[in-house]
Amino acid sequence: MGRIVAYCGIICSDCPTFNATKANDDAERRRVAELWTKQYGRKFRMEDINCDGCLTEGLRIFSHPKVCEMRMCARERNLENCAHCSEYACEKLSKLFNEYEPAREVLDEIRASKVKL
Repeated sequence: MGRIVAYCGIICSDCPTFNATKANDDAERRRVAELWTKQYGRKFRMEDINCDGCLTEGLRIFSHPKVCEMRMCARERNLENCAHCSEYACEKLSKLFNEYEPAREVLDEIRASKVKL
Protein backbone atom coordinates (compact mmCIF):
# COMPACT_ATOMS: atom_id res chain seq x y z
CA MET A 1 0.00 0.00 0.00
CA GLY A 2 1.35 3.39 -0.97
CA ARG A 3 1.01 6.67 0.83
CA ILE A 4 -2.61 7.85 1.10
CA VAL A 5 -2.92 11.62 1.50
CA ALA A 6 -6.08 13.13 2.96
CA TYR A 7 -7.61 16.24 1.43
CA CYS A 8 -5.87 18.40 4.05
CA GLY A 9 -2.41 16.86 3.67
CA ILE A 10 -2.48 14.56 6.67
CA ILE A 11 -1.24 11.14 5.63
CA CYS A 12 -4.07 8.66 6.26
CA SER A 13 -1.80 5.69 5.74
CA ASP A 14 0.26 6.80 8.78
CA CYS A 15 -2.81 7.03 11.03
CA PRO A 16 -3.11 4.33 13.70
CA THR A 17 -6.91 4.19 13.26
CA PHE A 18 -6.53 3.61 9.51
CA ASN A 19 -3.88 0.94 10.08
CA ALA A 20 -5.85 -0.86 12.80
CA THR A 21 -8.83 -0.94 10.44
CA LYS A 22 -6.80 -2.29 7.52
CA ALA A 23 -5.28 -5.00 9.75
CA ASN A 24 -8.63 -5.69 11.46
CA ASP A 25 -6.66 -5.58 14.71
CA ASP A 26 -8.89 -5.23 17.79
CA ALA A 27 -5.91 -5.06 20.17
CA GLU A 28 -4.58 -2.06 18.24
CA ARG A 29 -8.06 -0.48 18.14
CA ARG A 30 -8.22 -0.81 21.93
CA ARG A 31 -4.73 0.67 22.35
CA VAL A 32 -5.52 3.65 20.08
CA ALA A 33 -8.85 4.26 21.81
CA GLU A 34 -7.10 4.38 25.19
CA LEU A 35 -4.29 6.57 23.89
CA TRP A 36 -6.59 9.07 22.17
CA THR A 37 -8.94 9.18 25.18
CA LYS A 38 -5.99 10.36 27.26
CA GLN A 39 -4.52 12.58 24.54
CA TYR A 40 -7.71 14.36 23.46
CA GLY A 41 -9.68 14.31 26.72
CA ARG A 42 -12.74 12.70 25.18
CA LYS A 43 -13.88 9.10 25.46
CA PHE A 44 -13.07 6.86 22.50
CA ARG A 45 -14.25 3.27 22.40
CA MET A 46 -12.58 0.46 20.51
CA GLU A 47 -15.56 0.53 18.12
CA ASP A 48 -14.77 4.18 17.28
CA ILE A 49 -11.39 3.20 15.88
CA ASN A 50 -12.54 2.26 12.40
CA CYS A 51 -11.64 4.23 9.27
CA ASP A 52 -10.83 3.58 5.63
CA GLY A 53 -9.46 7.13 5.24
CA CYS A 54 -11.24 10.37 4.49
CA LEU A 55 -11.00 9.80 0.72
CA THR A 56 -13.28 6.78 0.96
CA GLU A 57 -16.81 6.76 -0.35
CA GLY A 58 -17.66 4.03 2.16
CA LEU A 59 -19.26 4.26 5.56
CA ARG A 60 -16.26 3.25 7.68
CA ILE A 61 -14.86 6.64 8.55
CA PHE A 62 -13.59 8.11 11.81
CA SER A 63 -15.67 10.77 13.56
CA HIS A 64 -13.76 13.92 12.55
CA PRO A 65 -13.71 13.44 8.77
CA LYS A 66 -17.51 13.20 8.87
CA VAL A 67 -17.67 16.87 9.89
CA CYS A 68 -14.37 18.16 8.47
CA GLU A 69 -14.94 21.38 6.52
CA MET A 70 -11.85 20.85 4.38
CA ARG A 71 -13.03 17.38 3.38
CA MET A 72 -16.52 18.64 2.54
CA CYS A 73 -15.12 21.54 0.50
CA ALA A 74 -12.65 19.41 -1.47
CA ARG A 75 -15.34 16.84 -2.22
CA GLU A 76 -17.75 19.55 -3.41
CA ARG A 77 -15.03 20.90 -5.71
CA ASN A 78 -14.13 17.39 -6.88
CA LEU A 79 -10.47 17.84 -5.87
CA GLU A 80 -7.96 15.09 -5.24
CA ASN A 81 -6.78 17.16 -2.27
CA CYS A 82 -6.47 20.79 -1.22
CA ALA A 83 -3.14 21.20 -3.04
CA HIS A 84 -5.14 21.28 -6.28
CA CYS A 85 -7.39 24.14 -5.17
CA SER A 86 -7.15 27.59 -6.71
CA GLU A 87 -7.76 29.06 -3.24
CA TYR A 88 -4.85 27.21 -1.63
CA ALA A 89 -4.21 27.76 1.26
CA CYS A 90 -7.56 28.96 2.55
CA GLU A 91 -8.23 30.15 6.10
CA LYS A 92 -9.43 26.71 7.29
CA LEU A 93 -6.37 24.99 5.89
CA SER A 94 -4.03 27.64 7.28
CA LYS A 95 -5.46 27.04 10.74
CA LEU A 96 -4.65 23.33 10.44
CA PHE A 97 -1.14 24.18 9.23
CA ASN A 98 -0.59 26.28 12.36
CA GLU A 99 -1.43 23.21 14.44
CA TYR A 100 0.15 20.55 12.24
CA GLU A 101 2.98 21.73 9.97
CA PRO A 102 3.59 18.32 8.28
CA ALA A 103 0.25 18.69 6.44
CA ARG A 104 1.52 21.92 4.83
CA GLU A 105 4.76 20.22 3.82
CA VAL A 106 2.87 17.37 2.13
CA LEU A 107 0.52 19.67 0.20
CA ASP A 108 3.32 22.09 -0.74
CA GLU A 109 5.26 19.12 -2.13
CA ILE A 110 2.23 18.05 -4.17
CA ARG A 111 1.68 21.60 -5.46
CA ALA A 112 5.33 21.93 -6.45
CA SER A 113 5.18 18.68 -8.44
CA LYS A 114 2.03 19.63 -10.38
CA VAL A 115 1.51 22.02 -13.26
CA LYS A 116 0.65 25.48 -11.94
CA LEU A 117 -3.06 25.92 -11.28
